[in-house]
Amino acid sequence: MKRIGIMGGTFDPVHNGHLLLGRQARSEYGLDEIWYMPSHIPPHKKDHRITDVKDRLAMLELALEGIPFFSVSDFEMKREGNTYTAQTLELLKEEYPEDKFYFIIGADSLFQLETWYHPEKVMELTSLLVSGREYDRAGRTLDQQISYLKSVYGAHIQVLHNPEMNVASARIRDMAARGEDIGELVPGAVAAYIREHRLYQESR
Repeated sequence: MKRIGIMGGTFDPVHNGHLLLGRQARSEYGLDEIWYMPSHIPPHKKDHRITDVKDRLAMLELALEGIPFFSVSDFEMKREGNTYTAQTLELLKEEYPEDKFYFIIGADSLFQLETWYHPEKVMELTSLLVSGREYDRAGRTLDQQISYLKSVYGAHIQVLHNPEMNVASARIRDMAARGEDIGELVPGAVAAYIREHRLYQESR
């Protein structure tokens, strides 16, 4: 049985925070592999045009090159229509019945989890590894949110104790659109790809 961490998202673009989370999850919880799984059509991302699939996959391949036990998965890319985490986890369980999956998310996602498509299935089918111990939302701490989800859904949730990183894909897109240096926020090969292909320029 393999212990596999799943990093989902649009990765538009992938950044150093994504890599930090993967490394922390693998080292802290003894995972065998980390799969970076970009969404095909994420149903909750309506605030900006999602970069073409081939570009997001290419940036991920560049970012993960040479990192042992990290790989890009096109599992969601191969599906048509909206891609929901609950459905993805069901399909993964069918295809890899012997393996145990850990879904890696940020604290903000844990507070939004009940708004997801069939959140009860998400919490039934996977263990959640959550980053952001000091996160607080609407007067509820991360520890309180974890306790709540455990009591209501029987969720299995553990905290990732990674260093804080003030980096977000939206900020990187804005910086790239203004022609600012993003070299400290993304792997060098990804920054070069964004420049060469003039990604995010249309948002200027």
